[in-house]
Amino acid sequence: MNKELIIRSSSEAVDFALLKDGKLIELHKEEEKSNFQVGDIFIAKIRKPVAGLNAAFVNVGFEKDAFLHYHDLGPNLSSQLKFIKLVSAGKIKDFSLKNFQFEKEIDKDGTITDVLNANQSVLVQVVKEPISTKGPRISAELSLAGRFIVLVPFSDRVSISQKIEDKKEKERLKRLVQSVKPKGFGVIVRTVAEGKSTVELEKDLQNLLSRWTAMCKKLPTAHHPSKVLGELNRASSILRDVFNDTFSGIQIDDEELYNQTKDYLQEIAPSKQSIVKFYQSKDTPIFEKYNIERQIKTSFGKTVSMSKGAYLIIEHTEALHVIDVNSGNRSNKATNQEDTAMEVNMIAAAEIARQLRLRDMGGIIVVDFIDMSNPENRKVLFDFLKEEMSDDKAKHKILPPSKFGLVQITRQRVRPEVNIKTREEDPNNVEGEIEAPIQIIDKIAFDLERVLKNHNQVVLNVHPFVAAYLTKGFPSLRSRWFLEHKKWVKIIPRDAYTYLEYHFYDKKENAVIE
Repeated sequence: MNKELIIRSSSEAVDFALLKDGKLIELHKEEEKSNFQVGDIFIAKIRKPVAGLNAAFVNVGFEKDAFLHYHDLGPNLSSQLKFIKLVSAGKIKDFSLKNFQFEKEIDKDGTITDVLNANQSVLVQVVKEPISTKGPRISAELSLAGRFIVLVPFSDRVSISQKIEDKKEKERLKRLVQSVKPKGFGVIVRTVAEGKSTVELEKDLQNLLSRWTAMCKKLPTAHHPSKVLGELNRASSILRDVFNDTFSGIQIDDEELYNQTKDYLQEIAPSKQSIVKFYQSKDTPIFEKYNIERQIKTSFGKTVSMSKGAYLIIEHTEALHVIDVNSGNRSNKATNQEDTAMEVNMIAAAEIARQLRLRDMGGIIVVDFIDMSNPENRKVLFDFLKEEMSDDKAKHKILPPSKFGLVQITRQRVRPEVNIKTREEDPNNVEGEIEAPIQIIDKIAFDLERVLKNHNQVVLNVHPFVAAYLTKGFPSLRSRWFLEHKKWVKIIPRDAYTYLEYHFYDKKENAVIE
Protein backbone atom coordinates (compact mmCIF):
# COMPACT_ATOMS: atom_id res chain seq x y z
CA MET A 1 0.00 0.00 0.00
CA ASN A 2 1.50 3.31 -1.13
CA LYS A 3 0.20 6.71 -0.12
CA GLU A 4 0.89 9.96 -1.92
CA LEU A 5 0.00 13.52 -0.98
CA ILE A 6 -0.55 15.86 -3.93
CA ILE A 7 -0.70 19.58 -3.12
CA ARG A 8 -1.97 22.20 -5.56
CA SER A 9 -1.62 25.89 -4.75
CA SER A 10 -3.46 28.84 -6.25
CA SER A 11 -3.93 32.49 -5.26
CA GLU A 12 -7.25 31.72 -3.48
CA ALA A 13 -6.68 28.32 -1.87
CA VAL A 14 -4.47 25.28 -1.43
CA ASP A 15 -5.92 21.85 -2.34
CA PHE A 16 -4.67 18.62 -0.78
CA ALA A 17 -5.37 15.24 -2.34
CA LEU A 18 -4.43 12.04 -0.49
CA LEU A 19 -4.02 9.02 -2.77
CA LYS A 20 -3.89 5.37 -1.71
CA ASP A 21 -2.45 3.17 -4.44
CA GLY A 22 -3.37 5.91 -6.92
CA LYS A 23 -6.98 6.19 -5.74
CA LEU A 24 -8.27 9.43 -4.23
CA ILE A 25 -9.32 8.86 -0.59
CA GLU A 26 -9.22 12.36 0.96
CA LEU A 27 -9.62 15.86 -0.44
CA HIS A 28 -9.07 19.03 1.58
CA LYS A 29 -9.10 22.71 0.76
CA GLU A 30 -7.41 25.46 2.76
CA GLU A 31 -8.74 28.88 1.81
CA GLU A 32 -6.80 32.05 2.49
CA LYS A 33 -9.78 33.66 4.22
CA SER A 34 -10.31 30.68 6.57
CA ASN A 35 -9.80 31.95 10.11
CA PHE A 36 -11.50 29.22 12.12
CA GLN A 37 -9.67 25.94 11.65
CA VAL A 38 -10.01 23.03 14.04
CA GLY A 39 -7.28 23.48 16.67
CA ASP A 40 -7.11 27.30 16.60
CA ILE A 41 -7.11 28.90 20.08
CA PHE A 42 -8.80 32.27 20.73
CA ILE A 43 -8.91 34.68 23.65
CA ALA A 44 -12.55 35.74 23.72
CA LYS A 45 -15.32 37.03 25.94
CA ILE A 46 -18.51 35.32 27.04
CA ARG A 47 -21.41 37.11 25.42
CA LYS A 48 -24.28 35.32 27.15
CA PRO A 49 -24.62 32.19 29.31
CA VAL A 50 -27.95 30.42 28.64
CA ALA A 51 -29.16 28.27 31.54
CA GLY A 52 -31.81 26.50 29.44
CA LEU A 53 -29.13 25.14 27.06
CA ASN A 54 -26.52 24.81 29.82
CA ALA A 55 -24.18 26.55 27.39
CA ALA A 56 -22.75 29.96 26.59
CA PHE A 57 -22.46 31.93 23.38
CA VAL A 58 -18.98 33.33 22.87
CA ASN A 59 -17.84 36.12 20.55
CA VAL A 60 -14.78 34.77 18.69
CA GLY A 61 -15.00 37.22 15.79
CA PHE A 62 -17.21 35.11 13.53
CA GLU A 63 -20.52 36.50 12.22
CA LYS A 64 -22.33 33.96 14.41
CA ASP A 65 -21.38 33.46 18.05
CA ALA A 66 -19.53 30.26 18.90
CA PHE A 67 -21.28 27.64 21.02
CA LEU A 68 -19.65 26.49 24.28
CA HIS A 69 -21.48 23.72 26.16
CA TYR A 70 -20.94 23.07 29.87
CA HIS A 71 -19.51 19.60 29.13
CA ASP A 72 -16.83 21.24 26.94
CA LEU A 73 -15.55 23.50 29.72
CA GLY A 74 -13.17 20.92 31.16
CA PRO A 75 -12.87 20.10 34.89
CA ASN A 76 -10.16 22.73 35.49
CA LEU A 77 -11.98 25.74 34.05
CA SER A 78 -11.57 27.73 37.29
CA SER A 79 -7.80 27.25 37.11
CA GLN A 80 -7.75 28.43 33.49
CA LEU A 81 -9.82 31.55 34.28
CA LYS A 82 -7.51 32.39 37.19
CA PHE A 83 -4.43 31.87 35.01
CA ILE A 84 -5.76 34.16 32.25
CA LYS A 85 -6.56 36.89 34.78
CA LEU A 86 -3.08 36.77 36.35
CA VAL A 87 -1.22 36.58 33.01
CA SER A 88 -3.25 39.44 31.50
CA ALA A 89 -2.45 41.57 34.57
CA GLY A 90 1.26 40.78 34.23
CA LYS A 91 1.39 38.96 37.58
CA ILE A 92 2.66 35.69 36.06
CA LYS A 93 5.88 35.60 34.04
CA ASP A 94 6.53 31.87 34.29
CA PHE A 95 4.08 30.04 32.02
CA SER A 96 5.23 26.51 32.88
CA LEU A 97 2.46 25.99 35.52
CA LYS A 98 4.90 24.25 37.89
CA ASN A 99 4.38 26.95 40.56
CA PHE A 100 0.78 27.75 39.67
CA GLN A 101 -1.77 27.04 42.39
CA PHE A 102 -4.70 25.12 40.87
CA GLU A 103 -8.31 25.84 41.82
CA LYS A 104 -10.91 23.25 42.76
CA GLU A 105 -12.41 21.32 39.79
CA ILE A 106 -15.90 22.36 38.70
CA ASP A 107 -18.88 20.07 39.28
CA LYS A 108 -19.30 17.75 36.26
CA ASP A 109 -23.09 18.06 36.57
CA GLY A 110 -23.17 21.79 37.29
CA THR A 111 -24.80 24.64 35.38
CA ILE A 112 -23.20 27.19 33.10
CA THR A 113 -24.36 30.22 35.12
CA ASP A 114 -22.50 28.91 38.20
CA VAL A 115 -19.08 29.14 36.51
CA LEU A 116 -19.29 31.76 33.71
CA ASN A 117 -20.51 35.34 33.55
CA ALA A 118 -21.13 37.74 30.66
CA ASN A 119 -17.99 39.64 29.48
CA GLN A 120 -15.67 37.16 31.18
CA SER A 121 -12.37 36.42 29.38
CA VAL A 122 -11.77 32.80 28.43
CA LEU A 123 -9.40 30.78 26.26
CA VAL A 124 -11.31 28.59 23.82
CA GLN A 125 -10.33 26.17 21.05
CA VAL A 126 -12.21 25.45 17.82
CA VAL A 127 -13.37 21.81 17.77
CA LYS A 128 -15.83 22.14 14.88
CA GLU A 129 -15.58 24.67 12.08
CA PRO A 130 -18.57 26.85 11.11
CA ILE A 131 -21.04 24.67 9.19
CA SER A 132 -24.09 25.95 7.31
CA THR A 133 -25.86 28.55 9.47
CA LYS A 134 -24.05 27.59 12.69
CA GLY A 135 -21.04 29.29 14.21
CA PRO A 136 -17.96 27.34 15.32
CA ARG A 137 -18.23 24.81 18.15
CA ILE A 138 -15.60 25.48 20.81
CA SER A 139 -14.12 23.96 23.94
CA ALA A 140 -12.42 25.53 26.95
CA GLU A 141 -10.46 22.31 27.52
CA LEU A 142 -7.38 23.16 25.47
CA SER A 143 -5.06 20.69 23.74
CA LEU A 144 -1.93 21.21 21.63
CA ALA A 145 -1.40 18.41 19.11
CA GLY A 146 2.09 17.26 18.21
CA ARG A 147 3.38 14.44 16.08
CA PHE A 148 3.54 11.83 18.86
CA ILE A 149 1.71 13.40 21.80
CA VAL A 150 -1.06 15.86 22.63
CA LEU A 151 -0.36 18.35 25.44
CA VAL A 152 -3.30 19.25 27.71
CA PRO A 153 -2.74 22.33 29.96
CA PHE A 154 -4.34 22.44 33.43
CA SER A 155 -4.42 18.66 33.73
CA ASP A 156 -2.30 15.90 35.21
CA ARG A 157 -3.68 12.90 33.34
CA VAL A 158 -1.62 10.58 31.10
CA SER A 159 -3.57 8.46 28.61
CA ILE A 160 -2.51 6.17 25.77
CA SER A 161 -4.21 5.75 22.39
CA GLN A 162 -6.63 2.81 22.42
CA LYS A 163 -5.33 1.78 18.99
CA ILE A 164 -2.06 0.70 20.64
CA GLU A 165 -3.00 -2.86 21.64
CA ASP A 166 0.29 -4.17 23.07
CA LYS A 167 0.00 -3.94 26.88
CA LYS A 168 3.77 -3.87 27.43
CA GLU A 169 4.14 -1.03 24.93
CA LYS A 170 1.33 0.88 26.63
CA GLU A 171 3.04 0.52 30.00
CA ARG A 172 6.42 1.56 28.54
CA LEU A 173 4.95 4.68 26.96
CA LYS A 174 3.08 5.61 30.14
CA ARG A 175 6.23 5.29 32.27
CA LEU A 176 8.25 7.21 29.71
CA VAL A 177 5.78 10.10 29.47
CA GLN A 178 5.32 10.35 33.25
CA SER A 179 9.09 10.71 33.63
CA VAL A 180 9.30 13.72 31.29
CA LYS A 181 5.86 15.32 31.71
CA PRO A 182 5.97 18.81 33.29
CA LYS A 183 3.77 19.57 36.29
CA GLY A 184 0.39 21.08 35.43
CA PHE A 185 0.14 19.45 32.01
CA GLY A 186 -1.61 16.27 30.94
CA VAL A 187 -0.43 14.17 27.99
CA ILE A 188 -2.27 12.00 25.47
CA VAL A 189 0.03 9.59 23.62
CA ARG A 190 -0.93 9.20 19.96
CA THR A 191 -0.96 5.94 17.99
CA VAL A 192 2.14 6.88 15.94
CA ALA A 193 4.20 7.03 19.17
CA GLU A 194 4.28 3.23 19.27
CA GLY A 195 7.90 2.09 19.36
CA LYS A 196 9.32 5.62 19.57
CA SER A 197 12.24 6.52 21.83
CA THR A 198 12.42 8.87 24.82
CA VAL A 199 14.38 11.40 22.76
CA GLU A 200 11.71 11.61 20.04
CA LEU A 201 8.84 12.02 22.52
CA GLU A 202 10.71 14.57 24.62
CA LYS A 203 11.55 16.64 21.54
CA ASP A 204 7.88 16.67 20.56
CA LEU A 205 6.95 17.69 24.11
CA GLN A 206 9.43 20.59 24.13
CA ASN A 207 8.08 21.86 20.80
CA LEU A 208 4.55 21.91 22.25
CA LEU A 209 5.71 23.66 25.44
CA SER A 210 7.39 26.30 23.27
CA ARG A 211 4.10 26.88 21.42
CA TRP A 212 2.26 27.18 24.75
CA THR A 213 4.79 29.74 26.02
CA ALA A 214 4.57 31.77 22.79
CA MET A 215 0.77 31.83 23.11
CA CYS A 216 0.85 32.96 26.75
CA LYS A 217 3.20 35.85 25.89
CA LYS A 218 0.48 37.25 23.61
CA LEU A 219 -2.24 37.32 26.28
CA PRO A 220 -1.36 40.61 28.12
CA THR A 221 -1.67 42.67 24.92
CA ALA A 222 -4.22 40.60 22.97
CA HIS A 223 -7.52 42.30 22.15
CA HIS A 224 -10.81 40.38 22.48
CA PRO A 225 -11.54 38.42 20.41
CA SER A 226 -8.32 37.37 18.68
CA LYS A 227 -6.49 34.22 17.65
CA VAL A 228 -3.56 33.63 19.98
CA LEU A 229 -2.45 30.25 18.62
CA GLY A 230 -3.08 29.05 15.07
CA GLU A 231 -3.12 25.46 13.91
CA LEU A 232 -0.27 24.41 11.62
CA ASN A 233 -0.82 25.03 7.92
CA ARG A 234 -3.00 22.30 6.44
CA ALA A 235 -0.09 20.53 4.73
CA SER A 236 1.79 20.16 8.02
CA SER A 237 -1.33 19.20 10.00
CA ILE A 238 -2.22 16.49 7.46
CA LEU A 239 1.32 15.12 7.60
CA ARG A 240 1.31 15.28 11.40
CA ASP A 241 -1.93 13.28 11.60
CA VAL A 242 -1.64 10.73 8.77
CA PHE A 243 2.04 10.45 7.78
CA ASN A 244 3.65 7.03 8.19
CA ASP A 245 6.11 4.70 6.46
CA THR A 246 3.60 3.84 3.72
CA PHE A 247 3.99 7.32 2.16
CA SER A 248 5.91 7.04 -1.07
CA GLY A 249 5.69 10.60 -2.38
CA ILE A 250 4.63 14.18 -1.70
CA GLN A 251 4.26 16.35 -4.80
CA ILE A 252 3.84 20.14 -4.46
CA ASP A 253 3.51 22.74 -7.21
CA ASP A 254 4.30 25.78 -5.00
CA GLU A 255 7.95 26.46 -4.11
CA GLU A 256 7.28 28.19 -0.77
CA LEU A 257 4.95 25.42 0.38
CA TYR A 258 7.46 22.85 -0.88
CA ASN A 259 10.19 24.35 1.34
CA GLN A 260 7.85 24.54 4.36
CA THR A 261 6.79 20.92 3.94
CA LYS A 262 10.36 19.72 3.49
CA ASP A 263 11.43 21.53 6.66
CA TYR A 264 8.51 20.05 8.63
CA LEU A 265 9.25 16.55 7.37
CA GLN A 266 12.88 17.06 8.37
CA GLU A 267 11.59 17.51 11.93
CA ILE A 268 9.18 14.58 12.13
CA ALA A 269 10.79 12.03 9.77
CA PRO A 270 14.23 13.05 8.45
CA SER A 271 14.72 9.77 6.59
CA LYS A 272 11.64 10.51 4.46
CA GLN A 273 12.57 14.06 3.47
CA SER A 274 13.64 12.91 0.00
CA ILE A 275 10.08 11.92 -0.97
CA VAL A 276 9.03 15.60 -1.10
CA LYS A 277 9.23 16.77 -4.72
CA PHE A 278 8.67 20.16 -6.33
CA TYR A 279 6.36 19.71 -9.35
CA GLN A 280 7.50 22.16 -12.05
CA SER A 281 5.79 20.97 -15.25
CA LYS A 282 4.15 23.84 -17.13
CA ASP A 283 2.42 21.57 -19.65
CA THR A 284 0.20 19.49 -17.36
CA PRO A 285 -1.40 20.81 -14.13
CA ILE A 286 -0.50 18.68 -11.11
CA PHE A 287 -4.06 17.39 -10.50
CA GLU A 288 -4.35 16.38 -14.17
CA LYS A 289 -1.01 14.59 -14.02
CA TYR A 290 -2.11 12.36 -11.14
CA ASN A 291 -5.61 11.74 -12.51
CA ILE A 292 -7.19 13.61 -9.59
CA GLU A 293 -9.47 15.91 -11.59
CA ARG A 294 -11.04 12.89 -13.29
CA GLN A 295 -11.54 11.11 -9.97
CA ILE A 296 -13.17 14.22 -8.48
CA LYS A 297 -15.63 14.42 -11.39
CA THR A 298 -16.57 10.75 -11.11
CA SER A 299 -16.65 10.47 -7.28
CA PHE A 300 -18.83 13.33 -6.04
CA GLY A 301 -22.08 12.86 -7.88
CA LYS A 302 -25.31 11.45 -6.50
CA THR A 303 -24.54 8.17 -8.32
CA VAL A 304 -21.16 6.51 -7.75
CA SER A 305 -20.19 3.70 -10.12
CA MET A 306 -18.24 0.69 -8.88
CA SER A 307 -16.74 -2.44 -10.44
CA LYS A 308 -18.90 -5.34 -11.68
CA GLY A 309 -21.58 -2.87 -12.78
CA ALA A 310 -22.68 -2.10 -9.21
CA TYR A 311 -23.29 1.46 -8.03
CA LEU A 312 -24.19 3.59 -5.00
CA ILE A 313 -26.87 6.26 -4.65
CA ILE A 314 -25.87 8.86 -2.04
CA GLU A 315 -28.54 11.28 -0.81
CA HIS A 316 -28.54 13.89 1.93
CA THR A 317 -31.38 14.97 4.18
CA GLU A 318 -31.41 17.54 6.97
CA ALA A 319 -31.08 14.82 9.62
CA LEU A 320 -28.87 12.15 8.01
CA HIS A 321 -27.14 10.71 4.95
CA VAL A 322 -28.60 7.74 3.12
CA ILE A 323 -26.56 5.38 0.92
CA ASP A 324 -28.30 2.78 -1.24
CA VAL A 325 -26.34 -0.16 -2.65
CA ASN A 326 -27.44 -1.43 -6.07
CA SER A 327 -26.15 -4.47 -7.96
CA GLY A 328 -27.02 -2.99 -11.36
CA ASN A 329 -28.69 -4.83 -14.22
CA ARG A 330 -26.00 -7.38 -14.91
CA SER A 331 -25.36 -11.07 -15.30
CA ASN A 332 -23.12 -12.72 -12.75
CA LYS A 333 -21.14 -15.92 -12.41
CA ALA A 334 -22.34 -16.39 -8.83
CA THR A 335 -24.45 -19.49 -8.39
CA ASN A 336 -27.20 -17.89 -6.34
CA GLN A 337 -28.69 -14.62 -5.16
CA GLU A 338 -26.94 -14.77 -1.76
CA ASP A 339 -23.49 -14.99 -3.41
CA THR A 340 -24.34 -12.11 -5.73
CA ALA A 341 -25.51 -9.96 -2.80
CA MET A 342 -22.36 -10.80 -0.82
CA GLU A 343 -20.05 -9.93 -3.71
CA VAL A 344 -21.74 -6.57 -4.38
CA ASN A 345 -21.94 -5.69 -0.68
CA MET A 346 -18.21 -6.28 -0.18
CA ILE A 347 -17.39 -4.05 -3.16
CA ALA A 348 -19.79 -1.43 -1.81
CA ALA A 349 -18.33 -1.54 1.73
CA ALA A 350 -14.86 -0.63 0.45
CA GLU A 351 -16.26 2.22 -1.66
CA ILE A 352 -18.46 3.52 1.19
CA ALA A 353 -15.46 3.70 3.53
CA ARG A 354 -13.66 5.70 0.84
CA GLN A 355 -16.65 7.97 0.19
CA LEU A 356 -17.07 8.87 3.87
CA ARG A 357 -13.46 10.07 4.04
CA LEU A 358 -13.48 11.66 0.61
CA ARG A 359 -16.62 13.73 1.20
CA ASP A 360 -15.86 14.08 4.93
CA MET A 361 -19.45 13.04 5.65
CA GLY A 362 -20.46 13.36 9.30
CA GLY A 363 -23.41 12.81 11.60
CA ILE A 364 -25.68 9.81 11.02
CA ILE A 365 -25.18 7.68 7.90
CA VAL A 366 -27.61 4.86 7.05
CA VAL A 367 -26.47 2.30 4.46
CA ASP A 368 -29.00 0.06 2.74
CA PHE A 369 -26.96 -2.97 1.72
CA ILE A 370 -28.50 -5.73 -0.42
CA ASP A 371 -30.39 -8.16 1.84
CA MET A 372 -28.50 -11.30 2.87
CA SER A 373 -30.27 -14.13 4.69
CA ASN A 374 -27.10 -15.81 6.00
CA PRO A 375 -26.07 -14.34 9.41
CA GLU A 376 -22.45 -15.39 8.81
CA ASN A 377 -22.35 -13.31 5.63
CA ARG A 378 -23.72 -10.32 7.53
CA LYS A 379 -20.95 -10.70 10.11
CA VAL A 380 -18.26 -11.00 7.41
CA LEU A 381 -19.58 -7.81 5.80
CA PHE A 382 -19.66 -5.98 9.14
CA ASP A 383 -16.07 -6.99 9.99
CA PHE A 384 -14.88 -6.02 6.51
CA LEU A 385 -16.50 -2.56 6.74
CA LYS A 386 -14.87 -1.97 10.15
CA GLU A 387 -11.49 -2.97 8.72
CA GLU A 388 -11.90 -0.66 5.71
CA MET A 389 -12.76 2.24 8.03
CA SER A 390 -9.92 1.54 10.47
CA ASP A 391 -7.66 4.09 8.72
CA ASP A 392 -10.30 6.83 9.11
CA LYS A 393 -8.95 9.28 11.70
CA ALA A 394 -12.41 10.79 12.33
CA LYS A 395 -14.14 9.21 15.33
CA HIS A 396 -16.82 6.81 14.16
CA LYS A 397 -19.05 3.98 15.32
CA ILE A 398 -20.61 1.21 13.21
CA LEU A 399 -23.59 -0.89 14.26
CA PRO A 400 -24.01 -4.47 12.93
CA PRO A 401 -26.39 -4.97 9.96
CA SER A 402 -30.04 -5.25 10.89
CA LYS A 403 -32.29 -8.00 9.53
CA PHE A 404 -33.30 -5.55 6.82
CA GLY A 405 -29.68 -5.12 5.72
CA LEU A 406 -29.36 -1.60 7.15
CA VAL A 407 -26.07 -0.50 8.69
CA GLN A 408 -26.01 2.60 10.86
CA ILE A 409 -22.82 4.66 11.15
CA THR A 410 -22.05 7.77 13.16
CA ARG A 411 -19.01 9.76 12.12
CA GLN A 412 -17.49 12.84 13.70
CA ARG A 413 -18.13 16.03 11.78
CA VAL A 414 -15.63 18.85 12.45
CA ARG A 415 -15.58 20.61 9.08
CA PRO A 416 -18.15 21.38 6.39
CA GLU A 417 -18.71 18.40 4.12
CA VAL A 418 -16.74 18.40 0.88
CA ASN A 419 -19.38 19.00 -1.75
CA ILE A 420 -18.20 19.40 -5.34
CA LYS A 421 -20.68 20.19 -8.10
CA THR A 422 -20.29 17.55 -10.80
CA ARG A 423 -23.14 18.67 -13.07
CA GLU A 424 -22.51 21.22 -15.83
CA GLU A 425 -24.59 23.27 -18.21
CA ASP A 426 -26.05 21.17 -21.02
CA PRO A 427 -24.62 22.51 -24.32
CA ASN A 428 -27.73 21.21 -26.08
CA ASN A 429 -30.17 22.86 -23.69
CA VAL A 430 -29.48 26.31 -22.24
CA GLU A 431 -31.71 25.74 -19.21
CA GLY A 432 -30.70 22.16 -18.38
CA GLU A 433 -27.77 20.44 -16.68
CA ILE A 434 -25.85 17.26 -17.45
CA GLU A 435 -23.30 15.17 -15.59
CA ALA A 436 -19.68 16.14 -16.21
CA PRO A 437 -18.74 14.83 -19.71
CA ILE A 438 -15.75 12.87 -18.37
CA GLN A 439 -18.20 10.53 -16.62
CA ILE A 440 -19.47 9.28 -19.99
CA ILE A 441 -16.23 7.29 -20.44
CA ASP A 442 -16.82 5.38 -17.20
CA LYS A 443 -20.45 4.73 -18.13
CA ILE A 444 -19.45 3.36 -21.53
CA ALA A 445 -16.84 1.10 -19.88
CA PHE A 446 -19.38 -0.27 -17.37
CA ASP A 447 -21.98 -0.93 -20.09
CA LEU A 448 -19.36 -2.47 -22.35
CA GLU A 449 -18.35 -5.00 -19.68
CA ARG A 450 -21.91 -6.32 -19.57
CA VAL A 451 -22.55 -6.17 -23.32
CA LEU A 452 -19.40 -8.17 -24.16
CA LYS A 453 -20.55 -11.07 -21.98
CA ASN A 454 -23.30 -11.83 -24.52
CA HIS A 455 -21.78 -10.52 -27.78
CA ASN A 456 -18.45 -11.35 -29.41
CA GLN A 457 -18.52 -8.42 -31.84
CA VAL A 458 -19.71 -5.00 -30.77
CA VAL A 459 -19.91 -1.67 -32.61
CA LEU A 460 -20.00 1.49 -30.52
CA ASN A 461 -21.56 4.63 -32.02
CA VAL A 462 -20.58 7.88 -30.26
CA HIS A 463 -20.15 11.61 -30.84
CA PRO A 464 -16.93 12.36 -32.83
CA PHE A 465 -15.28 14.08 -29.81
CA VAL A 466 -15.80 11.01 -27.64
CA ALA A 467 -14.70 8.70 -30.48
CA ALA A 468 -11.43 10.61 -30.75
CA TYR A 469 -10.89 10.38 -26.98
CA LEU A 470 -11.39 6.60 -27.08
CA THR A 471 -9.17 5.86 -30.07
CA LYS A 472 -6.28 8.35 -29.96
CA GLY A 473 -3.03 7.98 -28.05
CA PHE A 474 -0.99 4.94 -27.09
CA PRO A 475 -2.23 2.86 -25.55
CA SER A 476 -5.70 4.12 -26.36
CA LEU A 477 -8.70 3.29 -24.19
CA ARG A 478 -9.95 0.96 -26.92
CA SER A 479 -6.62 -0.91 -26.83
CA ARG A 480 -6.96 -1.31 -23.06
CA TRP A 481 -10.45 -2.69 -23.51
CA PHE A 482 -9.03 -5.26 -25.97
CA LEU A 483 -6.34 -6.35 -23.47
CA GLU A 484 -8.95 -6.66 -20.73
CA HIS A 485 -11.78 -8.39 -22.63
CA LYS A 486 -9.88 -10.02 -25.53
CA LYS A 487 -12.52 -8.58 -27.90
CA TRP A 488 -12.08 -5.72 -30.34
CA VAL A 489 -14.64 -2.90 -30.23
CA LYS A 490 -15.32 -1.05 -33.47
CA ILE A 491 -15.98 2.66 -32.85
CA ILE A 492 -17.95 4.78 -35.32
CA PRO A 493 -18.14 8.59 -34.92
CA ARG A 494 -21.69 9.90 -35.42
CA ASP A 495 -22.09 13.60 -36.22
CA ALA A 496 -25.82 13.43 -35.50
CA TYR A 497 -25.33 12.39 -31.87
CA THR A 498 -25.40 14.82 -28.95
CA TYR A 499 -22.23 15.04 -26.90
CA LEU A 500 -23.13 12.38 -24.36
CA GLU A 501 -25.16 10.05 -26.56
CA TYR A 502 -23.89 6.55 -27.36
CA HIS A 503 -25.32 3.22 -28.55
CA PHE A 504 -24.04 -0.35 -28.94
CA TYR A 505 -24.82 -2.53 -31.99
CA ASP A 506 -24.09 -6.19 -32.64
CA LYS A 507 -22.54 -7.66 -35.83
CA LYS A 508 -25.97 -7.74 -37.47
CA GLU A 509 -26.36 -4.03 -36.77
CA ASN A 510 -29.11 -4.64 -34.24
CA ALA A 511 -29.19 -2.24 -31.33
CA VAL A 512 -27.99 -3.74 -28.05
CA ILE A 513 -30.15 -2.61 -25.16
CA GLU A 514 -27.95 -1.21 -22.36
